[in-house]
Amino acid sequence: MNKLLVVVLALQLAGCATARTLDAAKPGAPVVYSGTRLDLYALNGGCCAMDRFGAEAPSYPGVDLPASALLDTLLLPLSLLTVIGVGFQATGGL
Repeated sequence: MNKLLVVVLALQLAGCATARTLDAAKPGAPVVYSGTRLDLYALNGGCCAMDRFGAEAPSYPGVDLPASALLDTLLLPLSLLTVIGVGFQATGGL
């Protein structure tokens, strides 16, 4: 059971719409709840996700929707700061 959960979580993170849209950084693309918007766009038959969001929709947007909504909610303060123009000069990494 634990191995199955780890595999499902790994697949979910690899196709997460929120991670894809945040990584895309396309000018003019939505920032607030971007992953949730991408999933809903794909579920409603949107044709041009790359043009609108700068990222392809996940293969299974219905499965990705709850995780993207949760992650978008957790990242909401940072998204709102980005929209109003507050920038972060973060450096570093692994």
